[in-house]
Amino acid sequence: MHQVRIHKFLEMTRKKKVDKDQENGESDAAMKEREKLNKKVTNLMKKQKLKAVRGIVSKHDASKSWSLEARAKVGSRLIELLTQTAFIQPPADQLADGPPDIRPAFVHTFRTVAKDAKNASRRYGVIECDPLVLKGLEKTARHVVIPYMPMLVPPLNWTGYDKGGYFFLPSYVMRIHGARQQREAIKRTPREQLEPVFKALDALGNTRWRVNKRVLSVVDRIWASGGHLADLVDRNDVPLPEEPDTEDETLLKKWKWKVKSVKKENMERHSQRCDIELKLAVARKMKDEEGFYYPHNLDFRGRAYPMHPYLNHLGSDVCRGILEFQEGRPLGKSGLSWLKIHLANLYAGGVDKLSLEGRIAFTENHLDDIFDSVDKPLEGRRWWLKAEDPFQCLAVCINLAEALRSSSPETFISHIPVHQDGSCNGLQHYAALGRDKLGAASVNLVTGEKPADVYSGIAVRVLEIMRRDAQKDPVVFPEALRAKLLINQVDRKLVKQTVMTSVYGVTYIGARDQIKRRLKERGSISDDAEIFGCACYAAKITLTALGEMFEAARGIMSWLGECAKIIASENQPVRWTTPLGLPVVQPYRKFGRHLIKTSLQVLTLQRETEKVL
Repeated sequence: MHQVRIHKFLEMTRKKKVDKDQENGESDAAMKEREKLNKKVTNLMKKQKLKAVRGIVSKHDASKSWSLEARAKVGSRLIELLTQTAFIQPPADQLADGPPDIRPAFVHTFRTVAKDAKNASRRYGVIECDPLVLKGLEKTARHVVIPYMPMLVPPLNWTGYDKGGYFFLPSYVMRIHGARQQREAIKRTPREQLEPVFKALDALGNTRWRVNKRVLSVVDRIWASGGHLADLVDRNDVPLPEEPDTEDETLLKKWKWKVKSVKKENMERHSQRCDIELKLAVARKMKDEEGFYYPHNLDFRGRAYPMHPYLNHLGSDVCRGILEFQEGRPLGKSGLSWLKIHLANLYAGGVDKLSLEGRIAFTENHLDDIFDSVDKPLEGRRWWLKAEDPFQCLAVCINLAEALRSSSPETFISHIPVHQDGSCNGLQHYAALGRDKLGAASVNLVTGEKPADVYSGIAVRVLEIMRRDAQKDPVVFPEALRAKLLINQVDRKLVKQTVMTSVYGVTYIGARDQIKRRLKERGSISDDAEIFGCACYAAKITLTALGEMFEAARGIMSWLGECAKIIASENQPVRWTTPLGLPVVQPYRKFGRHLIKTSLQVLTLQRETEKVL
């Protein structure tokens, strides 16, 4: 749509210039002004300053924005043209006397998926790309143009809803995802009220970062040799299982399920490989820069996030390991101690639950392993690879080794961010709201020599219930077999995500899917149907244990839920203003269906209605 408007504007200004001899109705001054604007817009486009271009064009173009229907139809037609004109080239080793193996790169087709157990199904259109295209996308992911890159200069300070952040890219202080009421609430709020929010975002945006080249070098070496180390995805696909030479329907059905499972795994690997390529592309591009900045904005709840999506300090272990502060600080005595504590926290595996002194002792007892990890990261004992966050662990090993090998460790300049985090923050809030002493102790709201671990506490209670269930007669209580199967699988990692999301109202279905993913990752149960059954049982027990341990939290959640129902019954959204002055409007509304007939197929688009959920 913007391209059409810009093209129209350029054509209009050019046309006036060409018709000068034919029509003298326009003054020379006006014509010169048009010519000047034409040149200005052309130069701005060359510099990719699209925001400035749109600003100029919108002042001279009275045409309305395209409707959702128009955009859907144009988009579908463009996709259709792509499917009709994009083809895979014949392979180089193809025999000359055979017909050329020319295949379409993209195919539009339909799939039918079951919606529920009552044989209801839904048919939807998909664009499938040839396997060779997928491979090509993987190899060229590093060359993709990424618009919202980290900035080499400090971002603009925030002064309004769409004023701040990037200089020439559209920037909004909040990610509203089309929620009109939230956008209006922000725009109506006086600037003075939002000043603390703007200042907080400016402080984050003005923090300068740089690439840790030594860690990046190790990541590159692992990735070049095939990945599959330090939580990096394997660069090779899982081979498809061969079809069994049998007519046994049971065996054939199992083989089909296995093929489906392998294909799904390979698609996930493809997605992860593309993600890693994008992260590394940004890291390689920025590695020789002295420093760079991340403009930040908010989600609707007021949480701050970097606007660049791939390589940032809130990302995965590989992202956090590759990034460090550009501005260093002398460690000092306390800094050296905190660096040792940080290393123990990153190593984890129970070490992070020791007292602070215990964590310092752990690091000091492994100095030989730390020095070996630094000097021979891939050729030595690889101690750092045993850490829960290996690349961050390696970054701290390098920093700590440099400090300890220096003439004065306490005056050594460190660039490493040392993390401090809450213990299941949501449950901390509920324990405080409910004055729940037992809950407060389990989430470290009261002092203690060692940190309490709520996830381990829940895991212990889940294990107690499962051991009790395992003693029952499977004929009377069929879940007894699943309890026996899961006893050796229950640990804090199995229940952690469910406990974390319980305060956000995770459902049984959500909990089941979370636990199912953990069980699948471990690979100790091979049958998909059995994994599903075990996940159902484990989710039920985990939610039971949560209810028992956090009764006060459950009560408050229920009360807040009732309040939300009463507010929604008046067709009003739940809204509040945070202590920093940020207005929050919950964006949960019913969606209506809107059918649009396009050249490809009939599209069903969702539209937000006025009805509050």
